[in-house]
Amino acid sequence: MQAAFFAEREGASSPLIVAALLHDVGHLLHDLPADAPDRGIDDRHEELGAHWLQARFAANVCDPVQLHVVAKRYLCAVEPTYLGQLSAPSIQSLGLQGGPMSPDEARQFEQHPHFCDAVRLRKWDDAAKVEGLVTPYIEHFAPHLDAAAKLAGAAE
Repeated sequence: MQAAFFAEREGASSPLIVAALLHDVGHLLHDLPADAPDRGIDDRHEELGAHWLQARFAANVCDPVQLHVVAKRYLCAVEPTYLGQLSAPSIQSLGLQGGPMSPDEARQFEQHPHFCDAVRLRKWDDAAKVEGLVTPYIEHFAPHLDAAAKLAGAAE
């Protein structure tokens, strides 16, 4: 909820706010144990979530969701202080997700049409760890969900 709150506060588009709201939905879709990362298992929640969202939304929602883990790898490679700002679970999962990108991988990622949105989403996700932060109720985001769904319908 915090990531969507931050996205809205920064004036992001409805599809990107929806991506921020639902970027971790893949954690709810797998049947792995809660301690999967401790067992060395990457739950690939970004792929599961993006796949589930594809039936409901267009690429401007689904691609940033699918790429928010890749964006973490990118930021670890290109921003010298980024790795030190990650939470312990995020650092642990980074190793399972391939570690920081190589320079070639980073250049290739920068060419993706939703590169900028994925990086923005990643930064909101990283910031969304504030205990006690008061955010709007989920119903507050319904207009963004409706707008993003309508845009997806128009894109078909």
